[in-house]
Amino acid sequence: METNDLTARPPQIIAIDGPAASGKTTVGVELAKELGFLCLDTGIMYRATTWQALTDGLDPEDEAAITRLAESIEIDVLPGSVDDGRAFDVLINHQDHTWDIRKPDVNQHVSLISSYPGVRNAMTLQQRKIAARGKIVMLGRDIGTVVLPDADLKIYLDASLRVRAKRRYEEEKARGNAITYQSVVVSLRRRDKIDSSRKFAPLKIADDALVINTDALSVVQVVEKIKALIAARKSSLE
Repeated sequence: METNDLTARPPQIIAIDGPAASGKTTVGVELAKELGFLCLDTGIMYRATTWQALTDGLDPEDEAAITRLAESIEIDVLPGSVDDGRAFDVLINHQDHTWDIRKPDVNQHVSLISSYPGVRNAMTLQQRKIAARGKIVMLGRDIGTVVLPDADLKIYLDASLRVRAKRRYEEEKARGNAITYQSVVVSLRRRDKIDSSRKFAPLKIADDALVINTDALSVVQVVEKIKALIAARKSSLE
């Protein structure tokens, strides 16, 4: 039996959680491609809400106003239509804002806005509807614990702050953003604190998740680890 055969009864819903810049998106996109699944990075939904709030001139600390926006905003994720490094298109109210949601001002405010219970409730409802169709790799910080607690397979990707900051710094520089490595460290440290300490749906490892530290692993190696786990679980069912 070939352990890398993913065609026979793979998990239909895969949750991948982890802190910022731990490799969720890169790994999730590649895994979904090999499985023939949809990859949904739920973080983009919070980024989209944050970008729209800032564009509308809303105060990021005005929880009521931000919640109303989250309940009315239309966010869609489609296969990438432009060859500019994107994994998918992000549409906000039918307009392409794929790279706008990655700007530094969004990075600065997204953790606060995503901590609001009303915002998370609004996004969770959308995420569950998408997942109900099956054949999905869903990425986030509370997928395995809150959004999809019954996911067929749960993965938690982790990495040191140093490695994550280096990755994010290189990403931002490649996009032409004026940023320093130290500012990225400060931003990630602040974001980690907010994500892990919020009262509603904090970042944490699901009890039944497989933890993979990506510090010394390439994307290919991480994907291979997950594929091996999928193959092992299939074998146990056969």
